[in-house]
Amino acid sequence: MKKVSILGISLLIFTSLFAQQKDYTRSVNVFIGTGGHGHTFPGATMPYGMVQLSPDTRMQGWDACGGYYYTDTAIYGFSHTHLSGTGIPDYEDILLMPTTGKYQWLQENYKSSFSHGNEQASPGYYRVYLNKYHINVQLTATDRAGMHEYTFPASAGEGNVMLDLHHGDQDRVLHSWLRIVNDSTVVGLRESRGWAHDQIVYFALKFSKPFQRHELALNNEPVGGKDSLHGEDVKAYFTFDVKDQKNLFVKVGLSAVSPEGAMRNLNAEMPGFDFNKIREAAHHKWNKILSQIEVTGGTKDQQIMFYTALYHCYIDPNIYQDVDGKFRGTDLKIHQAKNFTNYTVFSLWDTYRALDPLMTILQPKIMNDWINTFLAQYKYGGMTPTWELSGNETNVMIGHHSVPVIVDAYQKGIRGYNGNEALTAIENYDESNRFALPAYRRQGFLQQHDISESVSRTMEYSYDDWCIADMARMMGKEKDYKRYIERAQYYKNVYDPSTGFFRGKHDDVWFTPFNPTDVNGFYTEANAWQYNYAAQQDVSGMMKLHGGRKTFATQLDTFFRTASVLTGNVPPDIAGMIGEYAHGDEPSHHIAYLFDYAGMPWRTQQLVHRICNTLYFNDPNGESGNDDCGQMSAWLVMSDMGFYQVCPGRPEYALGTPMFKEVKIHLSNGKTFTIKASGVSMSDFYILSAALNGKKYSKSYITHQDILNGATLTLHMGSSPDKNFAVKETDCPHSDITRDLTTPVPFINPDIKKEGNTVSIQAGDADPGAVIYYTTDGSTPDASSKKYAGKISLDDNAVLKMIAAHPGLIDSKVVAVEANKL
Repeated sequence: MKKVSILGISLLIFTSLFAQQKDYTRSVNVFIGTGGHGHTFPGATMPYGMVQLSPDTRMQGWDACGGYYYTDTAIYGFSHTHLSGTGIPDYEDILLMPTTGKYQWLQENYKSSFSHGNEQASPGYYRVYLNKYHINVQLTATDRAGMHEYTFPASAGEGNVMLDLHHGDQDRVLHSWLRIVNDSTVVGLRESRGWAHDQIVYFALKFSKPFQRHELALNNEPVGGKDSLHGEDVKAYFTFDVKDQKNLFVKVGLSAVSPEGAMRNLNAEMPGFDFNKIREAAHHKWNKILSQIEVTGGTKDQQIMFYTALYHCYIDPNIYQDVDGKFRGTDLKIHQAKNFTNYTVFSLWDTYRALDPLMTILQPKIMNDWINTFLAQYKYGGMTPTWELSGNETNVMIGHHSVPVIVDAYQKGIRGYNGNEALTAIENYDESNRFALPAYRRQGFLQQHDISESVSRTMEYSYDDWCIADMARMMGKEKDYKRYIERAQYYKNVYDPSTGFFRGKHDDVWFTPFNPTDVNGFYTEANAWQYNYAAQQDVSGMMKLHGGRKTFATQLDTFFRTASVLTGNVPPDIAGMIGEYAHGDEPSHHIAYLFDYAGMPWRTQQLVHRICNTLYFNDPNGESGNDDCGQMSAWLVMSDMGFYQVCPGRPEYALGTPMFKEVKIHLSNGKTFTIKASGVSMSDFYILSAALNGKKYSKSYITHQDILNGATLTLHMGSSPDKNFAVKETDCPHSDITRDLTTPVPFINPDIKKEGNTVSIQAGDADPGAVIYYTTDGSTPDASSKKYAGKISLDDNAVLKMIAAHPGLIDSKVVAVEANKL
């Protein structure tokens, strides 16, 4: 008995240590996404680090967004800031390039060719051989500093290092300066305008040995006898004696606060020049992060794609705070963080869908930091972020999706911030005059003459409003709840029952001609097909609009089976097509999981398996679109594990199909959530039965609490679908609005007839049971007004106003139309 106990203890210790002992970084291919349109970079960075030290190979065009493109053959140098997977270029600040021989000031002259055969990279480390100079370059990083090691050729007596402050990713330098402190130390600033309107980067640089001489240049013209220089195009060369010692180390600290802050960051994180020690520390930290999820089974490529995706989930956002807690706020002034770490780079239109929900599972403490950052941005900049970059709110993309991030975290018990302040902050934006919100509140929807992308904005505003309503409900604020739950149903006001699509309007009339494959000004990086399932907050209500569960499922199936046709102004983002599904852009990401809601989980399993195995590859061109600061990768991480959160803010995860035999998620509360997929293979991916903690489980979803409890979900897999699994509505995930239901606004059909001074119109409503009341004298209609009976005739001077009413529901907003505009 005693021997058994010792054996059991030994096995327990071995199992707990195994995840840490395994080198998960070996399953990361940092070059995935550096080709195609992935826009990732391969260089050295830490989890959510301020520094992204990486080679720059491309300076112009859309595919230069990450600075590095796999098919390029020349390197300009190594800069210290990079964006991961974005669709707009910026960053690539503070570039260094080692050279030999004569000083060359133009990039085309000092760049060097390289080959992938002499290139190596892993999390926290990058190495390359520069063919032109015969220099071996190695890079590693801490959170706020980067270290370079240059090994000069045996034949070289001298080696140079170029510092280029003009270099950047398609931005414009507003001001830059450098100052030589002594024969091994340089400090400076690069301030630029690009995607970020005013990006400020201070640096402190130290060499491991004194330089023999230096030369500064302004506008590519040498300026002799100077130890400091400022301007828009500032560069410098530093020359070293390398006859006896071929290695030169350079370390660079960054700060958005001050040069002193950059120096403090550098001294705190890199007190010496031990490159291998720093590299090993970076490796250890990455391995610890990656080991939080253990997967067993699958192919080697599948494991590499999974852990690379998990790696990409930890690149952005970035720490944006010095070691002493100082940071630059969205007022571009300096502030002191108290009890949180400040961050930047919030691509929220993308990441609210999967990256942020994933981090509620893996990193609840960091989620608190991000939300406290949102509140700091509200305090100093007047709004929680939409797309914030280096203290600049860029206002890129639509909606206000810091809202679902906050509400989802709050719903899941992640509350290390002031909840009342958070609710005030998110309500403040929605009550503002930004981006046609007054028209949205007044009309209950947006039209094209209000603002572009009006259908998408209406639907995304209504989802955000549902999130606000739910947070108000949780906090017992009934008045706020009622206001926002009505707005959460505004998506119904752009639904056209005659076509079965959410459709654009102009002057309350459906815009014609209508083609659901058109990518046009009514939708955001999508067409009507791809926005036809965007009411995640009310899937039941969306089903009802589409004619019920069965009809909804039929149309959803058509979405995936129809020809992949895109017409109109098609951006390259809309890619990775399966029918009209476009995995390369975010509006489609949740749609395959909607079959779970319709009682057809086998179809979700079929499609998710196909997406995971045909739209992700272990290859530089391994993603079907921009990685978008980790969203594309987070989708794969969650889907490979077997679940996905369709509606952030509602703590349920729809089941898909696991890629691996076993997945273990080690939680911060000390528990482990386990998914076991018995018999899973490339052909056996359908769920035949399930058990939760050993008990039969008939549902096609799990809850966040199941995960936190450290449950074990066991799935038995097969090659043919079980079409009876999770068919009942009680076994399906749910997303519905059940209180304070509203009637959709009336609409005007585009078949308008004009005879002389008379206009004849036909009206309708998305609710077939609604009654339309109207007036033609500009007065507000009610139940005592004329009832619509098939046609309305108007003279030129008439002002038509309509409402729709349904017994037991709240009346619609008033539709007001001037006859002479029809």
